[in-house]
Amino acid sequence: MAAFETSPLPGQDRYGVVVTGLSPDSIDDPQVRRALLELWTTKGLVVFRGIAGGLDTQVRLSEIYGEPEIHPMMEGTDIKTEHRALAPIEFDPEKDGNIYEIGGRVLGGYLPWHFDGAYVDRINHGGILRPDILPGEGGDTGFIDQIAAYELLPDELKDRIEGLSILYSYQPDLTKAKFGPRADRLVRMSELFRKGMDHPSVQVRAIHPMVYEQAGTGRNILHVSPWFAEGIEGMENEEGDALLREVVSYVIRPELMYFHKWQEGDMVLWDNWRMLHSATGVPPGETRIMRRTTIVGDYGLGRREQMAAA
Repeated sequence: MAAFETSPLPGQDRYGVVVTGLSPDSIDDPQVRRALLELWTTKGLVVFRGIAGGLDTQVRLSEIYGEPEIHPMMEGTDIKTEHRALAPIEFDPEKDGNIYEIGGRVLGGYLPWHFDGAYVDRINHGGILRPDILPGEGGDTGFIDQIAAYELLPDELKDRIEGLSILYSYQPDLTKAKFGPRADRLVRMSELFRKGMDHPSVQVRAIHPMVYEQAGTGRNILHVSPWFAEGIEGMENEEGDALLREVVSYVIRPELMYFHKWQEGDMVLWDNWRMLHSATGVPPGETRIMRRTTIVGDYGLGRREQMAAA
């Protein structure tokens, strides 16, 4: 009998897979670990449905894909969770979490399309997200695969962006976003985001290639995070901004999106080197508490901006 079953993501056949029937007892089996690692490489997004074990299972699953590490924005802070490898993704109307007005709606815990760590030179390889407290309304997590996005680019646009890189900086205030959707009004910023603005690792802009090749498969990844992007290296002008906006318009297309509707017993693994993710937010009276692991890694192509001598 197979250790688990797989099926396509609901409404999305370009990437991703749903895993059911996996028992925590089988996670240490070498054959199971190899199969789960292969799914991550080929599919980019793995939804584990109905898996038991909570935090222990989440950490053990993460270890299949790499060493769980503390989230870079938590290093040097007094923010604590029940395990050093866990980062809090929280919206509590009475305590903490972002609140924005966007398109006439007030949303708590909203996050736009991004990959984690765009604003630093070393990008973690991924993470596993698990719900702790689910809201009564909203709270979906969105994903976009940038291998699929690259395949949909016109050949002419592929030629224009070849060899280009994007400048990123840590600006968590979505009313100041330059690319992608912009919030109308900031109501409240989370503690994690506020403290992140003073973090030593984000005081110099990061630079990442717009396209790179996935190791082991040769597939091209369109490597663009609309959130945190400041412009194209060497083209911080109207022409460069127009080009980047054109590329972003191809990335955030509805046919590339998958929105995960959370259930108890879910865990979701994504490859941060190829996937974008987002959070749709919740009404400001709802509570949404998630726990995520961060999987160590460095794709080796990021760098810091070199400041010219005065």
